[in-house]
Amino acid sequence: MSQSSPQQGRPPCPSRPRRRREDLHPAGPGEDPAGTTPVHGAVRASDAEREAVVERLRVASVEGRLTFEELTERTEAAYAAVTRADLEHITADLPGMGAPGANPAPPQVKRRFSAVMGDCKERIVGRIDGPLEAVSVMGDVELDLRGAQVPTGEVHISATAVMGDVKIIVPDGVAVELMGHAFLGDRRVQVREPCPGERIPIVRVTANAFMGDVKIVDDEHHAPIRRAVASWWRDRRPDA
Repeated sequence: MSQSSPQQGRPPCPSRPRRRREDLHPAGPGEDPAGTTPVHGAVRASDAEREAVVERLRVASVEGRLTFEELTERTEAAYAAVTRADLEHITADLPGMGAPGANPAPPQVKRRFSAVMGDCKERIVGRIDGPLEAVSVMGDVELDLRGAQVPTGEVHISATAVMGDVKIIVPDGVAVELMGHAFLGDRRVQVREPCPGERIPIVRVTANAFMGDVKIVDDEHHAPIRRAVASWWRDRRPDA
């Protein structure tokens, strides 16, 4: 049987930047604004309650209520939740279980993305129900999955780079499985390692690079300089 508050025995896990964590874990009835002093009456969440919220998030994704990025971010927040108030905040804008289902997002009709001596840059926002294919021949292909709808929580991509580059952008916290081969090329995964044993969204990529590069990056590694400048500017604002 699951026991409450597994954080004590769970190994430390890398997490998203502090500002984004605070958005999903504001000071609730169980802690002070600094998040350090428990308030009398706070109830700690159990493993079973965390898993129930993760399942609720999965259902919301199937219904088209959450993007791939939102599903990944909230799933990670659910596993990191300490109190029931934390879990309630994560699902505050979602209908309760058993509520009438919503129409799913429109399907992603285009499945093959190619660039031959040119560029192809796509931000996918439709519902991904099947595998995707990216082919670059002396060109560049960039696929951004952060705004996609992924009902199954899994995305399968076949990526081929021939004297070109394929870049796949995934949400922070997603798991990535990389397969394939490289000949005078490179295959790289630059994402934050997720905590083991958790049901998190996953992207499976079969990458074949021939004198080219296939790279999978999360939001944190996609544009580090731009993110650093944006964070610096935000921190300078008096109302930040």
